[in-house]
Amino acid sequence: MNPTPGQRPSWVDDTLYPFESNFVDIDDCSVHYLDEGEGPTLVMLHGNPTWSFLYRDMIADLSSDFRCVAPDYPGMGLSSARRGYAFGPEEHARIIAGLVQHLDLTDVTMVLQDWGGPIGLAAAAADPDRYSRFVIGNTWCWPVDDLQFSAFSWLMGGPIGTFAHKRLNAFVEQVIPRAHSLRRPGKAEMAMWRGPYPTAASREPTHVFPERITGARPFLAQTRYDTMSTGLVDLPALLLWATRDPAFGIPVLRRMEATFADHRTVLLEGANHYWQDDAPEAACRAIRDWFADAAGDRAPA
Repeated sequence: MNPTPGQRPSWVDDTLYPFESNFVDIDDCSVHYLDEGEGPTLVMLHGNPTWSFLYRDMIADLSSDFRCVAPDYPGMGLSSARRGYAFGPEEHARIIAGLVQHLDLTDVTMVLQDWGGPIGLAAAAADPDRYSRFVIGNTWCWPVDDLQFSAFSWLMGGPIGTFAHKRLNAFVEQVIPRAHSLRRPGKAEMAMWRGPYPTAASREPTHVFPERITGARPFLAQTRYDTMSTGLVDLPALLLWATRDPAFGIPVLRRMEATFADHRTVLLEGANHYWQDDAPEAACRAIRDWFADAAGDRAPA
């Protein structure tokens, strides 16, 4: 974790991450976020064990036409958690809702991936009038009922996972490189992925998530219900789906298509789970095309 709340640590590579760091106190946590560009607002949420660094190439591209807001959850990236923070999706969702309210963002498009899906949708359901559309890629928003996910949660959320996460930093060292197919993170990039998690204690935020796949069933059920009952599922959605992701395959995509009726699906051919880093150009192109087509559908003022 960032040892000095509100300050950018020395291990950050300013060449790879050439953005201004912003910090705000939300619920006694020092929350770090990027806020780059002007135009329609994109709130870009990461999953596990990533942070806003995941969106660096997309922000560099899209910030010429969009306002890109990319936060780090407490205990991840450059954000610091208060004492007693449990690092669960429920708390992260409240932090994101608080950040959006603090910045008074409206007409927001949320960009969701991995745990960013249920976290972002739960945050949006708390204040749905602030949101206008979603970009959704390789994520979910319902209680897990799949044997593969359940087995992963049991294995990586148990003693084996505890050892792998806390002693070997396995999610960073193994999962991040393997969750790329079109490119591989370089040495300097891997240093940035390792930066927030130098010790066993600092890896607690990445360790919590696997168990919560099954352990957060009530939260996921409530998020599913709230997403539907607040009308979020009626908003336009761009479904960006990496085709090489072993976790969130086509069956998950089909369920997401059934959830968001007003959707456009764009397959990111050959890309893996971290498509923001694996295929950023294709993702940015799809977002620009989607917004352009929506603008073209509007009648002249």
